[in-house]
Amino acid sequence: MCSCISRILWLLCRLPVGLTLPTSMELRLVTSSFSIELYFIYYKVLGTFIMEWDEGKFLANKLLSSKDSAKMYAERLSELAAALGFDGWLVNMEVSVDVGQIPNLEEFVSHLTQSMHSLVPESLVIWYDSVTVDGKLNWQDQLNEKNKPFFDISDGIFVNYTWQENYPKQSAEVAGYRKFDVYMGIDVFGRNTYGGGQWTTNLALDVIKRDNVSAAIFAPGWVYETKQLPDFQTAQNRWWGLVERSWDISQNYPLTLPFYSNFDQGHGYHISVDGKQISQTPWNNISSQSFQPLLEFFGESTAGNLEVVVDLKVQSYNGGGNLTFNGTLDDDIHFSARLFEGKLQLADSPVHFTFSVKSNGSSLLGLSLEFTSAVRKQKSVLLASWGDSLMTMTRFVRHFDNVIMPRRVTKLETEPSWVILESSIAMEGYMLTKIHAVCYKLRPEVHKSERQGKTMAFSPTEYHAVLGHLAIDSRTQNSNFPPSTSWLVDGNYIEWSSGSHGSRKLNVKLVWKLKDGKTHLFPKYYIYVKKQPNLSIAEPNRSLQLVQEYLGVAEVEAFYVSDLVVSSGTSRIKFIIQVCSLDGAFQKLEESPSLDLDVQGS
Repeated sequence: MCSCISRILWLLCRLPVGLTLPTSMELRLVTSSFSIELYFIYYKVLGTFIMEWDEGKFLANKLLSSKDSAKMYAERLSELAAALGFDGWLVNMEVSVDVGQIPNLEEFVSHLTQSMHSLVPESLVIWYDSVTVDGKLNWQDQLNEKNKPFFDISDGIFVNYTWQENYPKQSAEVAGYRKFDVYMGIDVFGRNTYGGGQWTTNLALDVIKRDNVSAAIFAPGWVYETKQLPDFQTAQNRWWGLVERSWDISQNYPLTLPFYSNFDQGHGYHISVDGKQISQTPWNNISSQSFQPLLEFFGESTAGNLEVVVDLKVQSYNGGGNLTFNGTLDDDIHFSARLFEGKLQLADSPVHFTFSVKSNGSSLLGLSLEFTSAVRKQKSVLLASWGDSLMTMTRFVRHFDNVIMPRRVTKLETEPSWVILESSIAMEGYMLTKIHAVCYKLRPEVHKSERQGKTMAFSPTEYHAVLGHLAIDSRTQNSNFPPSTSWLVDGNYIEWSSGSHGSRKLNVKLVWKLKDGKTHLFPKYYIYVKKQPNLSIAEPNRSLQLVQEYLGVAEVEAFYVSDLVVSSGTSRIKFIIQVCSLDGAFQKLEESPSLDLDVQGS
């Protein structure tokens, strides 16, 4: 596999997920939620095939007993990757083998690479710098004649971490035109790794980039595992900032439509839908992570002092994340923060932008868009915030080629503190390349608070705004949800047990599918439960107002409910599956598919 740019392969610490092949060979696989999330943000996901220690030596002898055996296991691994939806393997043979078995090992690596390419186009098989062609477990720390035969029959090599400064350059010379398929290892924990890892990981990256090879970063979870100060979020941003400053790496998105981000990081303290909080329970589900902004800031001058962060504690518009802008800003200055860098080619139909904002006082927030034509002609467009159109136009006409005042959309289900802004742009023949948030203020500095119904004075330089989400789509892709009658919903493996104080506990697997057989139309589903009390013991002359309880999110058409407590006096429960579309819209709860279950023993 030949590439013309440096790349970074990053590896978590080994994930404790195991599967058993016929010979009990050990696999480390990514969890399904992790694989799903990386798929949506355009990353490749590799499993690890590893043999180590005495047991690994024993199993390697079985694997390499013949060429037929080597080919058989290579095919099973390829089928496993294809079935589970990941993109290849890191092969780590950290055992010595008999030199007579080397041809069988080469057959295994070669056949695995070929079968993976056949079953999963653009997949990768990466060889780890461990056993050599003479059968010895002898890490080379570079690409040389002792490990190059494995490099030649795979998609790349992950070089061991303990290399010296001149090894990347020497490896590039050995690799020739495939130099970017050489991944120089960096252990973030700093165990004998060049540059020391940790907060000096960038020293190794600088050398690797200079010598035109690629990098393999092992265990970026060091930040979390070692509890770096002052807190995880701050330390995490700081550490990845070192990586970006060294390699200037950024992901290009949006690439296709629809595009949606609510800045969710896959963990948080609450969950919201359309600005209304549906859960206040801390949670962690990495498959809920959304596209993350590329936060790098540009201002007209130093007069503005704003901090821009992904905030998990402020109430969200959707999901559990926000982008918050806090600090000071003079009223004659606008501040721009990079969000995304895309490669979205526009056709003849208009593109629609929708975003949600919550702010204080005169703090206003819009979006600046940069478009580039095939002949590199650039145009800039400002999607302004709400407010005085004349003042806005006067303020920004010299900064942008076009200034648009978006429509303010009213949604009955949305919390009133959120403002939803919507606009359409036709730019046929152009590519959307940059999206920035634009923070600004308009005079006068005294404004009426809609929520409190009274006039409040704000400091002339105080600024606070929250960007809740951004959606880009073409209206040919409407969020038309199938009616609830289009779904088949069932409960499998239903199991009731006794709880305390007369309550019951329920285990059930909820499954659902469209009656027409279509699948994978929607990226996720929110699951709720309603509990209906026994009407015979309900208070007379009082209407029942059943409140749905949020249970969790599913990325596939199934959800396990475990130990759901159903209090005594409850006769019936209803599970609701709220469908979410690719543009971030949610089906109304009253129109969502559902399943009713009678409470056993009620």
